[in-house]
Amino acid sequence: MSPVAAEADELWSAVADPTRRRVIAALLDRGEATATMLAGELPVTRQAVDKHLAVLNRAGLVERRRRGREVRHAVRPQRLDTATRSMAQVAAEWDARMAAIRRIAESAARERREEHTTQEAKR
Repeated sequence: MSPVAAEADELWSAVADPTRRRVIAALLDRGEATATMLAGELPVTRQAVDKHLAVLNRAGLVERRRRGREVRHAVRPQRLDTATRSMAQVAAEWDARMAAIRRIAESAARERREEHTTQEAKR
């Protein structure tokens, strides 16, 4: 697998989980937060939040900053933009595939109708 594909897989995997998307949303709302703060807003434990943050950090979507004894987390906006563009590109590719499938299906249906009309005319 190419490094670009591996990076895309990691990004997609990171944002595929609904709890991680909620973590990102909470961080975007707050600007930054500790795992304990986030656990207070989410239906998961602080330990679970910390694990989700680790996945988001590995994907480059979140960064950690130590402030005294606290570890605060914040979204990396430039990386989130990259993820958004990647997802939009995949969506556009799927739209093109679906349009091609629709054209093939419509063409096949048109050919069946024409064939049926021709057979009816011969009777």
